[in-house]
Amino acid sequence: MSFPVHRPRRLRKTELLRGLVRETRLTVANFVYPMFVCPGSNVRQEVSSMPGVFQQSADKIVEDCREVESLGIAGVILFGLPETKDPSGASSLQKDGVVQRAIEAIRKAKLNLIVITDVCLCEYTDHGHCGVVRDGDVDNDPTLELLAAEALAHARAGADLIAPSDMMDGRVGAIRRTLDGAGFDHLPIMSYAAKFASAFYGPFRDAADSVPQFGDRRSYQMDPANAEEALREVALDIEEGADIVMVKPALPYLDVVRRVKERFGYPVAAYQVSGEYAMVKAAAARGWLDEARVVEESLTAIRRAGADIIITYFAKDVARGLGAR
Repeated sequence: MSFPVHRPRRLRKTELLRGLVRETRLTVANFVYPMFVCPGSNVRQEVSSMPGVFQQSADKIVEDCREVESLGIAGVILFGLPETKDPSGASSLQKDGVVQRAIEAIRKAKLNLIVITDVCLCEYTDHGHCGVVRDGDVDNDPTLELLAAEALAHARAGADLIAPSDMMDGRVGAIRRTLDGAGFDHLPIMSYAAKFASAFYGPFRDAADSVPQFGDRRSYQMDPANAEEALREVALDIEEGADIVMVKPALPYLDVVRRVKERFGYPVAAYQVSGEYAMVKAAAARGWLDEARVVEESLTAIRRAGADIIITYFAKDVARGLGAR
């Protein structure tokens, strides 16, 4: 192509023209909003490292979900902060656990939302790790039974989608067998298939009260340097029955998002994690960034890389902006 016959700027002259040829579009149908459920009633406590994000009791979760629904956001993902913790995370399995109560409250309110539940033990164990600890490390196989039982408890409470985030080997298969055996063969699984051991998770651990009491999670979460391994992890989860596969974090791993989408052609979710959120909030509060533009650009990049679903704490803010156009 030669200048002056070809002038790419012709199609950039106005917003209407730019919109007409825009290749990647954000819609609220792509968004999932994370929420943190705590015990009690009438509780709404802001997370200090995540302005605008709250730990909320089930009644307040329902109020927030009404707004989420009104904005047209597709769904929410629930994380639990239990009343009690122990070495095995037993409270995650209880019929009246915090997440289970929130699911039932949302169902009772008859809200048109996809209710996704995070399946992991880190919020429920007193040591803050994602499974049963033996000899200073997480013991993989005994943990699978607990994760499957937690998934089943969420299914029985009315969850629409189960999302295991623990990174234990074989957990998708264990959950799939348990759900199928209990008559929940229709219930899909969204696996945190490529979850990296990331420094970007820091604020989340404040929100979910899930800081490890010793060591770290690098013996089960992935090495940030490994993209080929991420593809192997995704392949294993698909073989075991995952319906949607996730890459977490999102923006630092767009190359992985793209490779997963191109290699497998499965629905791909990307989690724009707490650190990604907190950095933008902190810079915007100091006047260093235009928050709305940076958020939209970041989310567009995640979509452009191949994500079909974006889990983001900015979902409500962006939905309001999209609705105002």
